[in-house]
Amino acid sequence: MTDSAPTAAVLLIGDEILSGRTRDINLQQIAAYLAPLGIPVLESRTVADVQASIVKAVNDLRAEYTYVFTTGGIGPTHDDITADAIAAAFGVGIGEHPEVIAMLAERYAEMKTEFTPARRRMARVPNGASLVANPVSGAPGFQMENVFTLAGVPQVARAMLEDIGPRLRTGAVVHKVTIRGLGLREGDIAEPLGALAVEMPNVSYGSYPWFRSVGDNGVHLVASTIHAELIDTIVQRLEAIIFATGVTPERITEDAG
Repeated sequence: MTDSAPTAAVLLIGDEILSGRTRDINLQQIAAYLAPLGIPVLESRTVADVQASIVKAVNDLRAEYTYVFTTGGIGPTHDDITADAIAAAFGVGIGEHPEVIAMLAERYAEMKTEFTPARRRMARVPNGASLVANPVSGAPGFQMENVFTLAGVPQVARAMLEDIGPRLRTGAVVHKVTIRGLGLREGDIAEPLGALAVEMPNVSYGSYPWFRSVGDNGVHLVASTIHAELIDTIVQRLEAIIFATGVTPERITEDAG
């Protein structure tokens, strides 16, 4: 791991990517999130669901770059072996994390869905790892030293980055603002939000829907940047996008991480 300006690598894990069945967008969105933080992605690799290949790639990359982001292979099926591979790469054991077991048990109970042994696999975390929050589907990712392990589903992977961002070493303070719209739908703001992201490439934008019940649903829009002077403009532009749908925007947070 280098000690100068921070750098990153992305490790994409999965037979489905190499076979062409799944088109990856995680590299693009991880790089887009890190760029405004002054952390360039300098290398990307794609490996199959083979433990030895994952272990080698993780150890190669974590020695070369400040941060490594892996995506894929932390689900409930037999071929989801990333957690075991990360444990092997670091030479540690792996087991069910009590906080994750409790959270998943509660979540599946609320859904009136059986908490099967397969679903319990998503609670297996390498010993000594810290959790990475998953606000979309619940099952967390994790951090082992400079390696962050994310889900393969793009929407989930992107949401996990919000919990990772404050942990990263950057060349400047990271400023973040969150604006939500009660009753807002992602489809109504996707086009103008995408255009804004192209217009302001030094800002990272994320869109995160929630649905708790009828009347308690909407979308959070999150913007992160090291350029504090852009915050007022960002707020105005995001509020304008939400207002244009007939929804009143609400600013939730703005902090420096």
